Amino acid sequence: MLLRVLSLLFGIALSVSLMANELALKPDAPKSYIVKKGDTLWDISGVFLNQPWLWPKLWRLNPEINNPHLIYPGDELLLVFDVQGQPMLVKGKPELKWSPKVRKQLKDQNPVSTLPLHVIAPYIRYDTVMSLSELAGLPHIIGSEEGYKSSVDGFKVYINSDLIVGQSYGIYHKADAIVDPETQQNLGYNIRLIGTGKALQSGNMSKQQPSTIFVDGAKREIRSGAYVMPVNVEQDYPSIFTMRAGAKSTDGLIISSVTKLREFAKFDVIMINKGNSQAVQAGDVLTVSRKSPGVIETDYGPQYSKDTSHWNKIANNSYSDYDMPAEVIGKVMVFKVYDKVSMALIINAEKPLRVLDGVTAP
Repeated sequence: MLLRVLSLLFGIALSVSLMANELALKPDAPKSYIVKKGDTLWDISGVFLNQPWLWPKLWRLNPEINNPHLIYPGDELLLVFDVQGQPMLVKGKPELKWSPKVRKQLKDQNPVSTLPLHVIAPYIRYDTVMSLSELAGLPHIIGSEEGYKSSVDGFKVYINSDLIVGQSYGIYHKADAIVDPETQQNLGYNIRLIGTGKALQSGNMSKQQPSTIFVDGAKREIRSGAYVMPVNVEQDYPSIFTMRAGAKSTDGLIISSVTKLREFAKFDVIMINKGNSQAVQAGDVLTVSRKSPGVIETDYGPQYSKDTSHWNKIANNSYSDYDMPAEVIGKVMVFKVYDKVSMALIINAEKPLRVLDGVTAP
């Protein structure tokens, strides 16, 4: 009897596992799709799947499409089914004969990426988030050649560290503190790139001799105390992220946006209050939801908490007589992860998103 029960449980678990691995095509998924300029892998996957982050499963058996650098605008993708009846995409053969000039133009186009790289590149390459202890270990500017309190392009500045001659360096300003709205904990500081320069002379700090940087790219005034870190303008960053559903334990909030506006939309960059410490990874897709406004029962009938009297609010500590539902309003994908916060791109927004909207696993 016990063996039969165990066998039944195993069968149920296996069935659930297989169902979880099955791809759910959209009812209106097309049989073919021509890749357009400006498309991302998220866009293409969304044409076929209700869960676009499962695109690796849709393209799992095609060695060409597993190499996303071979997907270009103009390519035709065909929806077919394998011997198990599972959907997959294959690359169609072009029916048109392009002229040598057109073939070269198509070849010179950028391959399809997971996200619009021009939007996220600055936050991968330059701006960063650091703690006070991390900042304490960085070199900083101690002064300039003319003794000015601030410098712009064409000036030499001096650094309290031994730098590498010829190396390019970024000059950074410690901006605002990042505070968790739930715990009031300091999550770090926004560190903004304010200029670039090249090391002309290496210092010798054993003799208290500073290094020299020639500032060749000031974005704003550079003052003593600004931090210095190596920078490589041509550094590589991933054009392809492995999309996955975020960990089930993920439960955080949007805490800011790059636009600093009250509301934000698709392809805006936002920050959430979860990071490496909470197992967040680049490529995580998260659902954004917003709790419906609280309602309090009054002598005049139900009213939204924000519209009731001060006394009603005092009498109801939770500001609602009901546990109102949270409605899904969008999705974001994480592209840069720090210890306690992460940067994410809004990839879908059914309505404008706001600070304090919740982020969870989809």
